[in-house]
Amino acid sequence: MWLHCIICWAYAGSAPKERPEAVKDFADQVFELSAVMLHDVVNPPAASRFYAYSLLAAYQVVQTQNKSLPDISQQFTEKPAFTPLPVPEALDHVFAATYAMLELGKQMMPSGYMLQEKQDAYLASYQKEYPLSEKAVATHKAYAEAVAQQVLQYAKGDGYTRLSTYTQYTPTQEEGRWYPTPPAYIAAIEPNWKNIRTFFMDSSRQFAPSPPAAFNLDSTSSFFTQMIEVYETVNHLTKEQREIANFWDCNPFAVQFTGHMAIGLKKITPGGHWMGIAGIACEKAQTSFDSTVMIHTLLALTLHDAFISCWQEKYKSDRIRPETAINRYHDQTWKPLLQTPPFPEYTSGHSVVSSAAAVMLTALLGDNFAFDDSSEVYFGLPVRSFTSFYQAAEEAAISRLYGGIHFRDAIEEGVKQGKALGHYVLNRLSPPDYSGK
Repeated sequence: MWLHCIICWAYAGSAPKERPEAVKDFADQVFELSAVMLHDVVNPPAASRFYAYSLLAAYQVVQTQNKSLPDISQQFTEKPAFTPLPVPEALDHVFAATYAMLELGKQMMPSGYMLQEKQDAYLASYQKEYPLSEKAVATHKAYAEAVAQQVLQYAKGDGYTRLSTYTQYTPTQEEGRWYPTPPAYIAAIEPNWKNIRTFFMDSSRQFAPSPPAAFNLDSTSSFFTQMIEVYETVNHLTKEQREIANFWDCNPFAVQFTGHMAIGLKKITPGGHWMGIAGIACEKAQTSFDSTVMIHTLLALTLHDAFISCWQEKYKSDRIRPETAINRYHDQTWKPLLQTPPFPEYTSGHSVVSSAAAVMLTALLGDNFAFDDSSEVYFGLPVRSFTSFYQAAEEAAISRLYGGIHFRDAIEEGVKQGKALGHYVLNRLSPPDYSGK
C-alpha cells in the first residue's frame, strides 16, 4: 500500500532539506484558513470544500517536486486537466506550497482577502530564516499563484455556483420532519449540497445508510425509546459527559442572546477540528514537510466527500431533531445542552466525518497513535488526550447524544457511513499493483 510506503519514506529522513519548524508552520497556516472561515461563519460542508481545494494546491506543488508521492488527482472521479507549469530554478517547495495554499484560500473564500496579510507575514518570517532574492521571491510567488489558479479552475466546475438554482428546501409541519430550532430558528443549511462534485465517490448516494427509525410515538417504538434516551441523558449528564459534548460542539451557528441582541459564538467546524488534529499528529510524529502536506490533503479530500455523503442523507430522510420532538411530544420546557445545528438530524455529521477522518489518519500514521488534542484551546476549552484516532472519533460521535442534538441511530449509522467511505477512499488510493518503489 503506497500510503504506508510514503510514511516510511518520511520517517527515514530521505525528504529534501527543510527548515525544522516547517511542519508546525504549515499547520499554523492551515489554521489561518480556519480563522477566515470563523470570520465568515462558514458552514461545515462549505468549510470542507475550502480546505480540500486549498490543500490540493499545496499538494500539487509538493508532488511536482517529489515524485515519490502519487498524483492523487488521477484517482478523482472527475480528473482535472492540470498542465505542467514552468518550475522556478532551485524551487523552495516548502515556501511555494504554503503560499499556494493561502493563495487558493484567498481566491475562494468570501473574506479571502484577509489572507493577503497572512501571506505577507509568512513571507517575512520565512525570509528571516531562509532568505530568497527579490527575483526568487517574485518567481516563487508567480509559480504558487499559477498552481492555485489551475486548482481554482477545477474547483469552479464542481457545481458550487449552481446551488442557488436548485429548488430550495422548505420545511413542513409534517410529523417527524425537520423544522428550525431555537434560539435563532436559522433556515436549513446547504439543502442541495448533494449536487457538489465528489472527489472519490461515484455519487452522493454511494454510502447511503440504513433508514432511520420510523417516526412513531408509541412508547414501545424505537423512535420513542431513542427520544426518551436523549431526554434522560441530557437531564443526568456527568461532568465528564458535559466536557465531552462541549469539546466536540463545533457549531459555527451557535448564538447567545443578550436582550434583543444576538451574538455569534465563534466555534470551529467539525472539519476544522480534524484539520487541527492532523497538524498536532504530524508534529508529534515528526513527519517530513512533504508527508505533512500529503496527510492534510488526503484528510481534507476525505472530509469533503464525507460531508457530501452525509448531507445527501440529511435532506433525504429530513428527520426531526430531538429538541423539536421532545418539546412537541414530551416536555415543552426541555433544552439540549448544545444548541441544535440548523439542518435535519439523520445521520450525525460529526459521526460521519470523524469516523472517515479516523480511518484515513490511522492508515497514514498508525493505529494506537496517542495524542493530546489542543485544537479547542483557542476557543477556551482544555486539552483532551486520546490513545488513537478511532477513540477520538468515537468520542466525537457519542458527544452528540450528550449534547442532546442527535438520536442514537443517527450516531451509530453515521459511524458506519463514515468508516465505509474512509475505507473506500483508501482502496481508491491504493492500487494493488503499486510496488512502493
